[in-house]
Amino acid sequence: MSQAVLNKILDGKIIAIVRGIPSEKIVDLVNAMLKGGVYCVEVTFDQSSEEAKKDTLKAISTITKEFGDKVCVGAGTVMTVEQVHQAVEAGAEYIISPNTDEEVIKETKKLGKVSIPGAMTPTEAAFAYKCGADIVKLFPAGVLGAAYIKALKAPLKHIPVTAVGSVNPQNCAEFIKAGCVGVGCGGNLVSAKLVNEGRFDEITAVAKEYMEALSNC
Repeated sequence: MSQAVLNKILDGKIIAIVRGIPSEKIVDLVNAMLKGGVYCVEVTFDQSSEEAKKDTLKAISTITKEFGDKVCVGAGTVMTVEQVHQAVEAGAEYIISPNTDEEVIKETKKLGKVSIPGAMTPTEAAFAYKCGADIVKLFPAGVLGAAYIKALKAPLKHIPVTAVGSVNPQNCAEFIKAGCVGVGCGGNLVSAKLVNEGRFDEITAVAKEYMEALSNC
């Protein structure tokens, strides 16, 4: 199961990061991204309150029920083993974290899901991979830059990495050319303002921009 999901992520090249979007708007949002060619969706845990965490799980569950295999859905900002279990029960096929937590990685793999922890340095990336990570999320990619990622990949060619943080249609291809297997895009793709104003056609248009930029990578 995890290999099939991993292949979907690698083929899609882009994961849309959904943060702070109410669960009741999630279906329209995902439909908009699908129309633009983006089918990997990460719904991030809002750690600010229990109610916010519950809404994250509701959104994941809604995507799973409404879209099935059309969408590859995962959970982001997963900080604890308990949240791994909650996300998987809701339907998450992969687990993404902002940091490298050995327990979170190993529990994710134990449950047969794809693990994508966050790292910044070669030491962190190597440790995450040693713990069982399938892909290592390099964050903040926009601050680090494509040149940094290219340098990091030189001795770590065996570790698949994805770039997250300030990735836009203008620079996303640079990260792929630097050695990333994909990119993660938050506010530049999933604009809370556009969602709240019901401007879903514009989200579709931005998704198409990303896909066009990545089409030759």
